[in-house]
Amino acid sequence: MIAMNPPDKSVRVFFALWPSQSERSALAAWQPALHGLCGGRAMRPDTLHATLVFLGEIAAHRLEAAQLAAREVGAKPFKICFDTARYWGHNHIAFAAPGNVPPQLLQLVADLEHSLTRHRFRFERRTYKPHVTLLRHAQWSDDELPTMPAVSWQIGDFVLVQSLSDEHGARYEVLARFPL
Repeated sequence: MIAMNPPDKSVRVFFALWPSQSERSALAAWQPALHGLCGGRAMRPDTLHATLVFLGEIAAHRLEAAQLAAREVGAKPFKICFDTARYWGHNHIAFAAPGNVPPQLLQLVADLEHSLTRHRFRFERRTYKPHVTLLRHAQWSDDELPTMPAVSWQIGDFVLVQSLSDEHGARYEVLARFPL
């Protein structure tokens, strides 16, 4: 359960798929080869995740409503395979992406967005593109990145995460888990 916060305090939160240690290690193993090509800054392995819905800054007292919205989502476990390295020039990130997006993932995101909307949360709506950011401040072209070993990820839950900043940059704290 989430601790009580003063009503005027805000927190930066998002919902995400959170990999196991072995899945996280397999994704982090892509970073040296990509860094050699693209440069940039490798994300710390403990921060690797796939965002579902980014809420951003919300009032801390709304965390309970966010959890309620997530508990209302009915979804079944599924598998996703990150098997493609890609680059987005508009934000200079290199990332892992699935070659095939499971329909269950798209439904999970749609259901979560719908439930959050019913609970009066605001967030940016855009076409969902599942990815795990591996490098920030990377530089690449439109050329394809090399083939990487596939990372299969069994999805049995999703999480509510708080983004915190310290002298080492961003760190993430899982506030709650929601089984599928």
